[in-house]
This record gives sequence, structure tokens and C-alpha cells, in this order.
Amino acid sequence: MDWVWFLEVPDYGFARQVLQRGTAALFFIAFLSSFNQFPALLGEHGLLPVPRYVERSRDYGRPSLFRWRYSDRLLRLVCAAGMVLALLLVAGLPQLGPPWVPLLLFLALWLLYMSVVNVGQTFYGFGWEMLLLELGFTVAFLGSEQVPPPRTILLLLLWLLFRLEFGAGMIKIRGGSEWRDLTALYYHHETQPMPGPLSRQAHLLPKPLHRMEVLGNHFAQLVVPFFLFAPQPLASAAAGIIIFTQLWLVGSGNFAWLNWSAIVLAFGAVSDPVLRAVFGLPAPGSPAPAAGLQSPLWWTAVVLAVTLLLLVLSYRPLRNLLSSGQLMNASFNRWQLVNTYGAFGTVTKHRVEVVVEGTLDADPDGTGGWREYGFKGKPGELRRLPRQWAPYHLRLDWLMWFLPLRTIHEPWFYAFLHKLLDADPATLRLLRLDPFDGARPRWVRARTFLYRFANRAEFRENGERWVRMELYEAIPPLSLPRSRS
Repeated sequence: MDWVWFLEVPDYGFARQVLQRGTAALFFIAFLSSFNQFPALLGEHGLLPVPRYVERSRDYGRPSLFRWRYSDRLLRLVCAAGMVLALLLVAGLPQLGPPWVPLLLFLALWLLYMSVVNVGQTFYGFGWEMLLLELGFTVAFLGSEQVPPPRTILLLLLWLLFRLEFGAGMIKIRGGSEWRDLTALYYHHETQPMPGPLSRQAHLLPKPLHRMEVLGNHFAQLVVPFFLFAPQPLASAAAGIIIFTQLWLVGSGNFAWLNWSAIVLAFGAVSDPVLRAVFGLPAPGSPAPAAGLQSPLWWTAVVLAVTLLLLVLSYRPLRNLLSSGQLMNASFNRWQLVNTYGAFGTVTKHRVEVVVEGTLDADPDGTGGWREYGFKGKPGELRRLPRQWAPYHLRLDWLMWFLPLRTIHEPWFYAFLHKLLDADPATLRLLRLDPFDGARPRWVRARTFLYRFANRAEFRENGERWVRMELYEAIPPLSLPRSRS
């Protein structure tokens, strides 16, 4: 039985702790975000109501509890249950029992959140949704402190990180020329979907530094991921580089839990001996090494069966990575396991913002009565410092960024404008500022502006962080029928 040494790696106890607790923390944030926003966006009276969607999509093949029944109360119960289970795992309590205990809890998180994602429509059409689902499923098979971490599951988690990083790197090289001529970061900090408090300072860095940023990104995404599978300490060094670059992305923007997922995954390559050598940390949660297989035979059989399943499912994502027609953020099965990832194959050169306004005036042609609605995350007021929201996900704000890039005439956006005309309390809670304090405006409209960060001289002159120029009126004034106004 000497071959069984390959199945267990007792020297990765700290890695398992971070993977399990970090993934559970991300699930908590995802369920919290849904608890707060889903009813207003997709609930019974939301912008894209789930009951109507399910009724139209009876043949929709992806699994969800809400295919049979949806209510806002049931949605909140699902989210609350998910948050409770996630907190238990963050605290490490299930990990103290047999390996099947954390297994069942992580699979419950996976199934509950999949139920939410699969009816979330465009508001849940982000790559980090399927990333969290795949991460949660795979981490479920790391076991508990009663068994050593299984090597094959750790390798599969590194394979997930490899697809995330290398896939993003390849989508850039195959994408816009700005990534190949090293100019992408001339624009990205300014035009990214939701800038953070440090984004303007990052944008104002000298252009040679931006070119170095792009080179560093290519190195971190196209070269470093291969070293995740190298012997120690090279694997831990590769993980450290990925963690550093992801923390830079965390500090310079808001990408929900995408960057934090990569950070959590990177710890899967960090061994306890390296941690002890570098930081003097103990190796928690691992049985002492001993001869022979330490895990129960049934658990080893489960791990090997899941390993085989995920390896078989890896065929199409591997082909996609090597394909010139590489897909970005695509799932090849209804359970959203072993997906393909990637982001920002091209970088937007100019930032166009949709500004939503309302007025109490009876005549919409008046120029003095229009007031602007304030959003929590997306740019609006010129003096306001962008906030740090990630890993929390502001779904409405993110969808607002896509409007000028696709079409402003989205059904959900017209539904949003009608909710503003109704002064719908749930919708208004998604915003930072209602200029009418709960009163119903007579008219609403949408205008587009070209935004750019103010340079240092402009900021010193007037204290404004943004400079904007009006482009056009995208949606002319709308009002409710007279009988309702």
C-alpha cells in the first residue's frame, strides 16, 4: 500500500482551513447580497419577476428549487439558511466532526445558491457566480480535521485556479490590441465597471508604470499558474505572486468576490512547512503523518469518484483554453462544474454613464426641476469618492455599466424607471439617494454623459473627482398614465 501516500497530504492543513473557511465566507456574502437585493430585482414584484420567468421557461434544464414554487419569503428563507450554514463553516465547527459533515454542508450551500443563480437571469449572469458554485462543490470534498487533506482535491482546486488565471490571460492576449501593446491600463482604472476609492490614484500613475502593470499581469496570468503544480517552495511562491496581484486588484476596483475567490484558491498551493519557515506558523487541523492510508476507505472511495468525475468534465474546458475561439465565463453542464473563465478581453476606452433623473414638475420641458438619483456604487456625483464594496456585489450598479455598451433599451431598465415613477420602496432601497424622499416624481428620464477622472490640477481647483460632458438624452421623459399619476 505504499502508493497511498499520493492520496493524502497532511502538510496542507492550513491550506484546507483557508479554503474551507474562506469559501464559506464568500457564500455568506453571496447569500447576504441576494437576501438584500433579490426581491427588488427579481422577486414577485421585481424588475424581472422570477414567477413570470419560470412560467415562460418550463423547459429550462438547470436545477433550482424555485422552478416549482417561488415567493419572496421562500427566497429569504433560502438565503438565511445559506448564511447560517456558511457561518458554521467559517467558525470551523462542522470540520471538527467526521468528513461527511462539512461535505453535506458545502453541498447544501452549492445547491441552495445554484437555486438562486439559475433563476437570477441577467442580474446573476456574472462569471463569479459559477466560480463560487464550482469552488463550493470542490471544497466540499476536502474532508474534516479527522482526515488528512486529499491530494487529488487540492490539485483540482489548483486546476480551477489555473483555469481562472490562465483563461483570463489568454482571453486578453487573444482579445484587444491594448493588451498586446501594453496600453490597457491607460484606460482600465477609469473605465472599469465600479471604481474604488484608490482607482483614481491608480489611473493617474505615470504611463510607464501602467505598461509595467500590464506586463506584470501577463506574467501573473500566463506564466505563474504553471508553477502552482511545481514542487515546494515554488508552488507557494507562485501562490504568493497570485495573492499579491489579486490584492492589487482588490485595492483598485470592485469586482465582487472574483479576486477574493482567487486569493482563497491560491492558498491551496501553500504548504505548512513553507508557512512555518516564512512566518513561524503552526500547522493546524492535520493528523500527524503515519504509515499507510489514514482516511476511512469509504471516504477515499468518495474522493476518488469525485476526482474522476471532475477530470472527465475537464475535457471541454481544456479544449476551450487551447481554442482560438475561446469562450469566456461559460459552463458546459447544467450543474456548473469545471467551467471556463476569463474577463476583460478588451478594455473600454471611454466611460459612458447613464444618469437617471426625475422631476415633480407637470411640464417635463422645464429645465430647473430635474433631480438626479444617486447610486451606491456607480459614478454619479462629481465630488463623491468611490466606495469600496467588494466582495459585496451591487447588482443594479453593475448592470447600469453595461447599458451603454449593449443597449439602454433593456426590459429591466424600463421596469426600473417605472418603479421610480411609483416610488417603489424596495427599488428605492437599492439606491443611495432618492431626491424626492419617497414622493412620486411626475416624470423620469435617462441621459448619458462621458465621464473621466479629474487630473490633480482640476481636483485642486474645485474638489471634483470626476469631469463629465453630456452626450445625449437616451430615454426621453416618461410618466405614468394620468389615472395613476
